[in-house]
Amino acid sequence: MKGEAWLFSWVAVFFAVTGGVYVRYSNDPAGAAALAVSFLMSALIAVFLWWQFRRDGYRPEDRGDALVREAGDRRFSFPARSYAPVVSAVGTALVGLGVVQGLWLALIGFGVLVPGVFGFVFRPGDDREG
Repeated sequence: MKGEAWLFSWVAVFFAVTGGVYVRYSNDPAGAAALAVSFLMSALIAVFLWWQFRRDGYRPEDRGDALVREAGDRRFSFPARSYAPVVSAVGTALVGLGVVQGLWLALIGFGVLVPGVFGFVFRPGDDREG
């Protein structure tokens, strides 16, 4: 995860610097918002990957001297039935509509989106220990 964490960290730095320069020399709020969202999303992924690396350490893919059989027993699968994608999609749509229609709808959207995201993050049936 360390390589991916560095990649997204540098992408976040790129968007932060680009956004700062763009805000300084431009009067376009849409471009500034797009760059700010790009920075926040890449920073979110970078933080998650650094957290995973700190928790799990180096994977066999991260080491140059690793053997193929070291990663052979790892298994990961999504549960067969999950409402998290549907709930997250509805929440995201409501937040998007709330940006256009009004703050009240966006707040309802966030109220629907948060349980969907928690369903993804803390999904039942995860077979990893710890």
